Amino acid sequence: MGKKTNKQAVGDVVRIPLAEGRHGYALALVPPLFAFFDCLGGDELAPADVISRPVLFRLWVMDSAVTSGRWPIVGRVEPPPALLAAATFFKQNALNKRKLTIYVGGKESPATREQCVGLERAAVWDPAHVEDRLTDHHAGRPNKWVESLRLEDSLEE
Repeated sequence: MGKKTNKQAVGDVVRIPLAEGRHGYALALVPPLFAFFDCLGGDELAPADVISRPVLFRLWVMDSAVTSGRWPIVGRVEPPPALLAAATFFKQNALNKRKLTIYVGGKESPATREQCVGLERAAVWDPAHVEDRLTDHHAGRPNKWVESLRLEDSLEE
């Protein structure tokens, strides 16, 4: 682990340690949101090179990822406007799986299943789970954390 640091600011680029000495990168957006990029390697990338890569996903992440030093800040860039737009997530009622909402910019509205397909579930991710997800993505295998948060089928009629 790195040294303890302050909370990330919008535009901070963080390096994420992964297996075998490799690492990925993310861009801090409006806390606790990060954008994760499709890059994996052992060599350091300049922050401008990081944000030129395709975005894999955007997730809320626990502050401890950065404040603990686990994900060191390696630079700062001006975030692309598209990434500053509010992220859209879905929520699914634990007791009534048919009750769905879409969460955008702090506001929730009722949603259909079709509107929720392809969205991330509203959840704050543990840094270790994000690291697992990035490792699994680059290995081409399913991720147990993604599967556990997948939109569930309604068994009710």
